[in-house]
Amino acid sequence: MPTRRAPRHRYHVYVVELSDRVWNEPRFRRANPDHVLGKPFVYVGMTGLDPDLRFDRHKAGLKANRFVQDYGLRLLPALYEVYNPMPYHAACEMEVELAIGLREAGYGVWQA
Repeated sequence: MPTRRAPRHRYHVYVVELSDRVWNEPRFRRANPDHVLGKPFVYVGMTGLDPDLRFDRHKAGLKANRFVQDYGLRLLPALYEVYNPMPYHAACEMEVELAIGLREAGYGVWQA
């Protein structure tokens, strides 16, 4: 009788720092009415890929978020590494929770 292996946790949340030029985008400003001056602008996402590879794909225009493609500077692993990896549904929930937490801390956040 074959043994069953536990499902591999392979999903990740990630946070990309965005250039402050993103503040010139009306949609971004409207989504962040409580942004605190001096706090970073970020994109929060989730992926089944390594976050570094996913960031590279955003920048290359592959299934890219426009704000990351145009304004993405670097990953901010200190804000997400502690959560990874995780199951798919946990990553979906964590993406939303992380975005809410950063927004409440005054960050400018885009989360699709």
